[in-house]
Amino acid sequence: MFRVRPIEHRDFDTLHAIAVESGAGFTSLPDDPTLLRRKIENSIETLARPDTAPGPETYLFVLEATDSGEVVGTCGITAAVGLDMPFYHYHVGTLVHSSRELEIYNEFKVLNLCNDYTGSSELCTLYLRPDVRQGGLGRLLSKSRFLFIAQHPGRFDDRVIAEMRGFTDESGSNPFWEGLGRRFFSMDYDRADYLTGSGNKVFVAELMPRHSIYIHLLPESAQAIIGRVHPNTEPACRMLESEGFRFEDYIDIFDAGPTLAARRSDIRAIRDCHTYEVKISTAGQAEPGPLYLVANGRTLGFRCISAQVQLGAKQVSLSPTEARALEITEGDRVACVPLNP
Repeated sequence: MFRVRPIEHRDFDTLHAIAVESGAGFTSLPDDPTLLRRKIENSIETLARPDTAPGPETYLFVLEATDSGEVVGTCGITAAVGLDMPFYHYHVGTLVHSSRELEIYNEFKVLNLCNDYTGSSELCTLYLRPDVRQGGLGRLLSKSRFLFIAQHPGRFDDRVIAEMRGFTDESGSNPFWEGLGRRFFSMDYDRADYLTGSGNKVFVAELMPRHSIYIHLLPESAQAIIGRVHPNTEPACRMLESEGFRFEDYIDIFDAGPTLAARRSDIRAIRDCHTYEVKISTAGQAEPGPLYLVANGRTLGFRCISAQVQLGAKQVSLSPTEARALEITEGDRVACVPLNP
């Protein structure tokens, strides 16, 4: 069985291995041991605090095999982006150039540098190691965050966003960066990505153009990938869309990947989440049922699993193994929601 729990100091080696393994474009986990240790410490300290208004803190979680303790993935939630440093996007807008005298009317798609998502909560740092990318573990890891938000809504903003990793070609190059970013930053994509992930975003404001960028003036290869996700990110993108997230014409300023957004109350796994009293039973289910996400309501002790549980009007029946994974006893309350829409 696998469960999601908050990250701990003992998870550093695995988190560092994931940072190296995930490669360029995974901005929230740069290959920087000092920064990674700081992220772990900040997550633990934030979870230990009582409920507070959303701030720049990031909650980190890991996916753990309960029998061996092996950690095979990670995910996170930033409570409010852009409060400690600027949070940039390009918004894809429209400009009209027309002349009544010449009877000419032209509409042009343009990119405008903005900070429109400042204060939003962000789903981030989702990574599942390649050898376990099956059996619904990716959905458990990703959607467990919705149960944490549902049980601790005061820690998060009403708007939740998720930046999707942008497209790269066979050589690992990003055509949008080559066609636009490199012209202003005069550095390789990996270097710019590392600086951003390390928290150094001042250079963005210093070097990026402050006026509208006409998309049709960019190389065709750059135009073609605006709003397009990396092939490995397509399943995560579809999953978020099934939960109610939508593309609102905001893209990443480096790789042009889409940012998806939803109101917290419109996210299916949060909206349909309910709490039940726990009954522990050794009797198996009469017949297989749908998978549910089940989580306790703690912070530092947060635990989430997916299981085929017996759900009643007020009670949920769990096996002893499931109860141990959640670290709960009979009579406790847990949050439950179907794993899939």
